[in-house]
Amino acid sequence: MTISASKTQELVIYNSLNGQKELFKPIHNTHVGMYVCGPTVYSDVHLGNCRTFVSFDLVFRYLTYLGYKVRYVRNITDVGHLENDADHGEDKIAKKARLEQLEPMEVVQRHTLNFHSTLRKLNTLPPSIEPTATGHIIEQIEFIKTIINNGFAYEVDGSVYFDVKAFDKEKGYGKLSKRNLEDMENASRALEGQQEKRNPQDFALWKKAEPKHIMRWASPWGQGFPGWHLECSAMSAKYLGDTFDIHGGGMDLKFPHHECEIAQAESCTGHTPVNYWMHANMLTLNGKKMSKSTGNTLMPLDIFERGSDLLEKTYSPSVVRFFMLQAHYRSVMDFSNDALAASEKGYQKLMEAISLLPKIVSDTKDKVKTTGLKVSDWVQSCYDAMNDDFNSPVLIARLFEVVKYINQLYRKEFSITNQDLELLKQTLSSFVFEVLGLQTITNISENESSAIESSDEGKLDIAIQLLIDLRNEARASKDFATSDRIRNQLQEKGIVLKDSREGTTYVLE
Repeated sequence: MTISASKTQELVIYNSLNGQKELFKPIHNTHVGMYVCGPTVYSDVHLGNCRTFVSFDLVFRYLTYLGYKVRYVRNITDVGHLENDADHGEDKIAKKARLEQLEPMEVVQRHTLNFHSTLRKLNTLPPSIEPTATGHIIEQIEFIKTIINNGFAYEVDGSVYFDVKAFDKEKGYGKLSKRNLEDMENASRALEGQQEKRNPQDFALWKKAEPKHIMRWASPWGQGFPGWHLECSAMSAKYLGDTFDIHGGGMDLKFPHHECEIAQAESCTGHTPVNYWMHANMLTLNGKKMSKSTGNTLMPLDIFERGSDLLEKTYSPSVVRFFMLQAHYRSVMDFSNDALAASEKGYQKLMEAISLLPKIVSDTKDKVKTTGLKVSDWVQSCYDAMNDDFNSPVLIARLFEVVKYINQLYRKEFSITNQDLELLKQTLSSFVFEVLGLQTITNISENESSAIESSDEGKLDIAIQLLIDLRNEARASKDFATSDRIRNQLQEKGIVLKDSREGTTYVLE
């Protein structure tokens, strides 16, 4: 396997740790380790969750397309995530199980299946490994033991807490979120913290299970369960090593979750855990963050199948994915019916152009050059867009440049050599289907196909093609009067037919 230096040497990634774009240099030349925080499966994923996973699917796809062997790890949180992301209160999954009179793992199974089903609809690729928190209790306990032995954690009555002040004194806490511990301490003085903690900023590595707590495991500190932040540190180290290339997640996880991951990992291994921290921004609804806790959410099935008061109609997953990719992953994106409808039109135009490609014939005459577009420059512009921190909206703009050109080629307004035509076809297909992960017309629903055919450009093409077919039938029957009448009447309307050995095409004048 080789990585094309001419196309990848300028790949830059915005590193949240340093707040700037940095040239991507993987630890191993041809291999990339990437960890992305997965869902807490106490409810179905909403559209905002999906945007994060589509964003990192784009990263995974592009790195793979460049030739890297990517080990993509994305976890399932099935224990330890307490209400309000706190160190006290009820486990979110256990609470759902109690309210619905189910076993916690029934809740986990139901919503994990929903998560997988939804992401399949959005055509995301599965991760290389999808570990669960409950499947790695032993690893988490060993992680805690090491942190305690290194002097950065303490046990109180069956619970273990991370000593933030001790870590800050030696290594510095807050480097990812750019928070100062002293400022955090001042802000928390008026708040009532848990009495067993030495400091309000300390966070749980292991919590003692109260008698009513269902999900519990034996540990050196008694019956309990792991803290929410711990699982990602333990599982990323297990599958990617003490230091790996990329860690991704939603912007809301930067603090405290990812900040705590850094502290845990450095306290345990002594190494910086991640070289590039990436954070996807929010998808808002009516200008407000989508959140399960506030109820300001829109579920994918509401868009795909059920319908919603917010929408004029349902939309296919292909259109929703295209909509998400039209904004850069670090930009806030607001969801609206108008925005989705506009994305559907754009998606249809892109698919229509792709459907025309097999009908375009290259010019085989000697010394004929490609006109209207320098294909090699356009190809490089596609790489340049993605190499600039996976800039999908700029890539899409480049694709629409060639959509216009394809329509012009189809109308014989420009000529193209066979070599350039093959390069155009290969590049367009690669970036649309392999990198952006969009689906072809043949893979979309009947409703979506109907929508493409019902667009203005689609209707025109179908109508003209019908007249061309009728004219061909008339010529075959030697009914030249009818054949000439069709040609002349179309020409009067500015539609000029061109006959060649390959068939009949038309040009709009």
